[in-house]
Amino acid sequence: MALRAAVVGGGLGGLAAALFLRDAGLDVRVYEQMSEHRELGAGIVVAPNMVRPLARLGLAGRLPGFAVRLEAAWEIRRWEDGRVLSSQPMGEACLAMYGAHCYVAHRADLLGLFLSAWPADRLHLGHRCTGLTQHEAGVELNFVRDDGSTAQDEADVVVGADGIHSALRPFVAPEQAPRFSGLCAFRCLVPAADAPAMALRPVQTLWLGPQRHFVHYPISAGSLVNVVAIVPAGDWRDESWTAEGDIGDLMREFDGWDGRLHQLIASARQTRRWALFDREPIPSYAQGRVALLGDAAHPMLPFFAQGSAQAVEDAVVLAACLRGAGRGDAATALQRYDALRRPRASRVQTMSRGREVRNHLPDGPLQRERDAQFASGAPLRDSAWLYGHDVTTDCD
Repeated sequence: MALRAAVVGGGLGGLAAALFLRDAGLDVRVYEQMSEHRELGAGIVVAPNMVRPLARLGLAGRLPGFAVRLEAAWEIRRWEDGRVLSSQPMGEACLAMYGAHCYVAHRADLLGLFLSAWPADRLHLGHRCTGLTQHEAGVELNFVRDDGSTAQDEADVVVGADGIHSALRPFVAPEQAPRFSGLCAFRCLVPAADAPAMALRPVQTLWLGPQRHFVHYPISAGSLVNVVAIVPAGDWRDESWTAEGDIGDLMREFDGWDGRLHQLIASARQTRRWALFDREPIPSYAQGRVALLGDAAHPMLPFFAQGSAQAVEDAVVLAACLRGAGRGDAATALQRYDALRRPRASRVQTMSRGREVRNHLPDGPLQRERDAQFASGAPLRDSAWLYGHDVTTDCD
């Protein structure tokens, strides 16, 4: 009899877990608290270490239908005049080095790709998990539906993929207070017809300046430009991705910067704004028959653009550990998952910190030294530990 798995959270990480677990022979159900399945956020980097696992599911070949294949990534420009400080070639060089291209996409389009591969009758929307109870034979889950009624399920293993404010994390690891970074992010989408030409290139561009930075790249088959700007937060403390921001506030943050950025900001219809909080790595990703995955396990600051890629890596390793497991050894399999995944995911999580200090240097000697290091580096080769790592070998 197939091992029964309940995945709590139907976002990118949860659906990736469901797809890989099903591929490993498990009987999987997904529970999502939103009644309408939509992905919050906008742009996402689909890095080579995410593309290769998607190829195993037969999904990578559909990326070119909506994603933009990058010809360069982390094209770093100076804030006041757009001078290029460094550029990481992608394209065929990335394919030759890492066995996959690098894409950028709208999160909703990527979610749609995952949903197209998942049976609708195995996805339960409008189910908010309110608790669970572990016992020798399995895990009992409790839910509240949108209409106020309750529901229960029982599974051999439970995967908490319910995001940064995970309801399942307290069942696995002690709660910890988040650390405020002092920064907030503005996010907006700009119609390509209104954007400056340089923003339409298949390039992930990063502008650096004193106390702030600005990222943009095209998504949705080139019809939109995704913008993320990191600035001092001031009094802003809302961590929600849905909080409304003000275009005028965003424009004022970049007074004196290259005029092309002003044109890009002015072309946005609306902006979201959220505060950036950091969290320490937790001591375990699994407790008994419950495991955490993605942001529920290792929420990251966005500076490596690896949050979703690491969630997919989690899903690959979790499925490999549970392949062939029975009810009696499911908890042991989850402990193996924790031992295999936590060191690498924690490394990416902690290395995502502090980059804002380097990115936000004021003009002066340290800034010039940093820019010289950018110019002399080999960024694609230097990213081998991140893009080139094959998580399937972790499970051998």
